[in-house]
Amino acid sequence: MKAIVCNAFGPVEDLEYKDVPNPQAGKGQVVVDIKACGVNFPDGLIVQGLYQMKPEVPFIPGNEVAGVISKIGEGVPHLKVGQRVIALCMLGGYAEKVSCAATHVMPLPDEISFDEAAGLVTAHATAHHGLKQRANIQPGETLLVTGAAGGTGLAAVQIGKQMGARVIAVCSTQEKLDMAKDNGADILINYSEVDLKSAIKEVTNGKGVDVVYECVGGDTFHACSRSMAWNGRLLVVGFAGGTIPEFPVNLSLVKGYSVVGVFWGSFTQHQPQDFAQNMKELLTWYVQGKVKVVVDQALPLAQAKDALNKVMGREVKGKMSLNP
Repeated sequence: MKAIVCNAFGPVEDLEYKDVPNPQAGKGQVVVDIKACGVNFPDGLIVQGLYQMKPEVPFIPGNEVAGVISKIGEGVPHLKVGQRVIALCMLGGYAEKVSCAATHVMPLPDEISFDEAAGLVTAHATAHHGLKQRANIQPGETLLVTGAAGGTGLAAVQIGKQMGARVIAVCSTQEKLDMAKDNGADILINYSEVDLKSAIKEVTNGKGVDVVYECVGGDTFHACSRSMAWNGRLLVVGFAGGTIPEFPVNLSLVKGYSVVGVFWGSFTQHQPQDFAQNMKELLTWYVQGKVKVVVDQALPLAQAKDALNKVMGREVKGKMSLNP
């Protein structure tokens, strides 16, 4: 089969599109013929050796796919060959086929396309976990989302609205803000035109924000860290801006708020039952039209470098996917 292979940690341009052996279905596993694979910011970090997880090389990146089961290993009674599924594979998604633990494979409703399904797992599931388990956000609370037109930012806007929050979207362009508004944002802030800290103070009448879903890092994080409400929760989701900030812990003490890490990959391993319940709820919302994956572009698998560079360059509004 064809796959995108990382032979050594380094630039995205070093990835190789090549033939590799077909995966097999071991005990408790299935093989999925991939129809679409989601492209995520951490994928680019992993191939450069800059992510928390450093797999042994060579490896195939890509952690979320949608497709059809072609093989089933021993001890998998609940799935069948030919079934449409979403799969969380951790690695191996940038390929024509992938072997995946059956515990992380979910039936895909016919109403959801493969491209949308491939973008649902990481972005929406991260936002859902962050707002539900980590922030315990409540109806009527204020939620601020940075990078609100990106994959997981847009998901946080949608899910925040579904959970009853008043959503403030923070983006760098009017075009991105318009997309956030179309997906449910109540208040829009263009941080390239105004001082973010002052703007947050104004739109919250000086109260500050109950929950921040922070994806950007750098100066954006620092502005948010000074704009929290009492008992607020500042969710650390990622650093798409490229700079990992240092946090002055006295701010948390004086303002009485929590800084909470959101690492969805570890959540799926430590709390598999909660993960399964979250996915059931997400898929229900999706079929009901309450959340939606916005696919900016779907590229052929061979163009994975282009797809990753667009995601890493923050040029994507919504999600990017690859089609083998």
